[in-house]
Amino acid sequence: MCGICGEIKFDGSAPSLEAVSSMMAVLQPRGPDGAGIVSHAGAAFGHRRLKIIDLSQKAQQPMVDAALGITITFNGCIYNYPELRRELEAMGYSFFSDGDTEVIVKAWHAWGEHCVERFHGMFAFVLQERDSGRIAMARDRFGIKPLYIADQVSGLRFASSLPALLAAGGVDMSIDPVALHHYMSFHAVVPPPRTILKGVAKLPPATVRIIEPDGKARDRRYWDVPFSRDPRDHVVSAEEWRDRVLDALRVSVRRRMVSDVPVGVLLSGGVDSSLIVGLLAEAGQTGLMSFSVGFEEANGEKGDEFVYSDLIAREFGTDHHKIFVPSERLMDALPATFAAMSEPMVSYDNVGFFLLSQEVSKHIKVVQSGQGADEVFGGYHWYPPLADSNDIVDDYARVFVDRPHETLKQQLGGDWIDGVDHSRALIERELLRDGADTPVDRALRLDANVMLVDDPVKRVDNMTMAWGLEGRVPFLDHELVELAARIPPEEKLKQNGKGVLKDVARMVVPPEVIDRKKGYFPVPQLKYVDGPYLDLVRDALTSERARTRGLFRQDYLETLFAAPSEHISPLQGSELWQAGLLELWLQTHGV
Repeated sequence: MCGICGEIKFDGSAPSLEAVSSMMAVLQPRGPDGAGIVSHAGAAFGHRRLKIIDLSQKAQQPMVDAALGITITFNGCIYNYPELRRELEAMGYSFFSDGDTEVIVKAWHAWGEHCVERFHGMFAFVLQERDSGRIAMARDRFGIKPLYIADQVSGLRFASSLPALLAAGGVDMSIDPVALHHYMSFHAVVPPPRTILKGVAKLPPATVRIIEPDGKARDRRYWDVPFSRDPRDHVVSAEEWRDRVLDALRVSVRRRMVSDVPVGVLLSGGVDSSLIVGLLAEAGQTGLMSFSVGFEEANGEKGDEFVYSDLIAREFGTDHHKIFVPSERLMDALPATFAAMSEPMVSYDNVGFFLLSQEVSKHIKVVQSGQGADEVFGGYHWYPPLADSNDIVDDYARVFVDRPHETLKQQLGGDWIDGVDHSRALIERELLRDGADTPVDRALRLDANVMLVDDPVKRVDNMTMAWGLEGRVPFLDHELVELAARIPPEEKLKQNGKGVLKDVARMVVPPEVIDRKKGYFPVPQLKYVDGPYLDLVRDALTSERARTRGLFRQDYLETLFAAPSEHISPLQGSELWQAGLLELWLQTHGV
């Protein structure tokens, strides 16, 4: 829910309300139901509101609690806010609204920066303490809600999207070569604090940042789940792990039903989204709307999984909506999809989620979605080969990295690559730190803490919020993830991956959606990049702007143009689409 932005000054000067207004204009799709600006004591906060909880004006933002001296701008949803409110009321706090925003304010006053550890939900917020002059920023454990930051002379600006910061001006828009290395090697994932632009950073997930009135700042990471077992875990049977996961998932789905408007489901027909539908039905949700999207075939590859989503819709009696996207509509939607991306994201799913969200937003404002299950429960094909790894860094890089450093040196322009394998260093740092028992545990931790945040999670936020739609992800409930991290890897790798979750699913959904080849959000036209898609990408990469930028060697591009379908990455992505998407994003956002 919502979009937030603001400017903070550390030299006593007044923040620019014009800059905040410019950012709010870009954030309008995230919050079409209301807007507000509050400015005092060197800070100006802006907010665009999507009404989900407490639909009254009492919950409007930015919210000022004059009695406590706290001003906040908040994006997200705290699912356990009713329980926290009751606890705070027992401590003597009184409330003037009925939503979760005011609960954050009171919780901060009561428990300080440790209040975030009590929150179940997704959130990014910035608040100002009147009496101390301090600013606090915080982001949820998985970075489900974004928070971008741009340093300014004697201050900073922040926003829910990178394009909003660009709209306010004064941002260093030069490309970060290290981020470029990550984009090309690490499947377009650029981990925080970096973004593809030197002048924009992002607050890491599970982080609280305290900024003093003079601008000095400190960060505290408040959550880092261990992927290890204690002796009691070794005697837990497969059936007991299954039952524990089922109980935790029931709680997670039920938590994400909290809303003052109806909640629907994005239903792909796979195990994950089907399980959510089944558990919502079990929890008694009636009139449940479900939504699926499909595309035209290409190169003999099917572009939809309607047979499975239809089966689940019939089984649980949902009000089901199927959206079929012909090739010409897909092509027409690409420019707006690039515009909705806060960062260049290469996955074909983006346009699918964009078009699906457009349709869903005509009916409801909140949906649950299945992202995160593969990273949390071991569903990807690269996990089993790592089970007996004696060199987890080499073995992980072999199955996940798009291209090794030596190859990248033959593809990037000479000004854009140095002698350092930055992506390898990132992988090594994340895989070898303490707190994971086995090679598979190390890979799961890296994917859950790094790849998941800046690929699937960011994709869901960007594409749903482009249409004022809130996406909730029950597989990323932190208590469920803490439980999953304790489960031995062999239980996850059974049944070709996600074994324990498939055992859970057998208790809820028909076996036809479980015992089948793993599906993805298929957009085959983009995987094979021919016809008008090839023209689009070639035009971008051969434009004057692209030639001036010189990101890619010309001989490499000519090889891709000649045979796009022959250059597919280990994760089945098109190398040409990866290069073209980056240039198209840069041009879309005026870089």
